[in-house]
Amino acid sequence: MSGPVVLIVDDNEKNMRLAREVLRLGGFETVEAATGGESIALAAEHLPDVILMDIRLPDMNGAAAAERIKSDPRTAHIPVVALTSAAMKGDREALLGAGFDGYLEKPISVREFPDRVRSFCA
Repeated sequence: MSGPVVLIVDDNEKNMRLAREVLRLGGFETVEAATGGESIALAAEHLPDVILMDIRLPDMNGAAAAERIKSDPRTAHIPVVALTSAAMKGDREALLGAGFDGYLEKPISVREFPDRVRSFCA
């Protein structure tokens, strides 16, 4: 039996590799995208259990990509969680207000990350 599928969206290879390895060790399967455009296409293709979306992407803002994913009836049900180093006061509220279903800070806690991601899986 396979674990939950997580779409990781991050243009930083080191961040992507760390998230991938920690999640796979935690029993998840991963699909990866480095741009907002890729994330939209892969969300529709793979219908992951959850999407972890970086905010600063090379082609579009992560919030714009999340909005496009949420506007597609095929992918609207998928939780999209902001995974960001934006940790200033008010950032969490702003991102949740922008339509994200959750918020996780980078750098990730290797120990807590799989459980925190699992909490967003339906």
